[in-house]
Parts: sequence; C-alpha cells; structure tokens
Amino acid sequence: MPQKPARLMRPAWTLVLGLGLELCCGLGVLDGSPRSAEAGTLYISAQEGIAIGGYDPVSFFVAPAPLPGRSDHAVMWKGAVWMFENAENQARFEADPRAFAPRYGGHCAYGIARGKIASGDPLNWEIVEGRLYLFHTPRVEDLWRGDSAEMIAAAGEVWPGIMRGH
Repeated sequence: MPQKPARLMRPAWTLVLGLGLELCCGLGVLDGSPRSAEAGTLYISAQEGIAIGGYDPVSFFVAPAPLPGRSDHAVMWKGAVWMFENAENQARFEADPRAFAPRYGGHCAYGIARGKIASGDPLNWEIVEGRLYLFHTPRVEDLWRGDSAEMIAAAGEVWPGIMRGH
C-alpha cells in the first residue's frame, strides 16, 4: 500500500529496488554503458527519487494529456515518490497503484521488449488495454506502435528475466 513520503527528493538518478539500492542513469550505470538487471533486483525508474518525472500517473488515464503532479499530493510506493495533480487522483492511485503505474517499472517498453533497460519518458507514452507504457524517445514510441501486440508479448517474456538478471 502506498505511504506518504518522508521526504520528496532523494539524491539518485534512478532508484533500483530489491536487495539494495544502486545508482543508475538512463540507459546504464553512471558511465552510461548498457546494463542488465542484477539478480533479485526490481527496477522502478525514478528521476531524483520522483517516479515518472513527477507526472501524475492517474492523469494519463483521465486527462487529455499527462499532468504534472504536485508535492502536496504525493505518496511513496515501491521506493519512489509518486505525485498527483489533485487529491482525487492520489486517492485513486492509493486504492490500486498497479492499475496506474506504468508497466516495466516505468522503463522504456520498447527497450524492455528488446532486452535492454532504458529510461521511460512520460511525454512519450501509450495506453494499451488499460495499461500505461512509457518510451525513451518519440522514435522508439513509433517503432512500438508499429506492432504493439508483438512488443507487449516480447516484453512480457523478457521482463521477468531482466528482473532476475538473466
């Protein structure tokens, strides 16, 4: 269940949750090299400890475009702070966070389908069958949309292995 955050900012580019926290940045570790997940690690992408760039995850589903969240409407879930545009969206998320959180920890869905971890950009997104998917760039979003059903199937097979580090 989500909790109120003790503080809103954490000094990390990306939180890596599971057996411990690791610092990562975008497509790889601090040096920028591509990397795979380590065994027993669950990834939640969060810039400065804030999930999906501070955008309200519920707004993707209820507004014409994603809305920035506010620090006075925030909860801690899965080791990241999730921000909301209003109290109603916050309550909806708290009731069922998995319904609104992006798939694959907010990482680029196309990258995950290809076995790579890349940060997802909340300005590049799509909802398919009620699930939110983020993409690293508009280009990979277009590639994804070329065959999203195949991409979802591939990512669904690859994601558990990425979380296990295989």
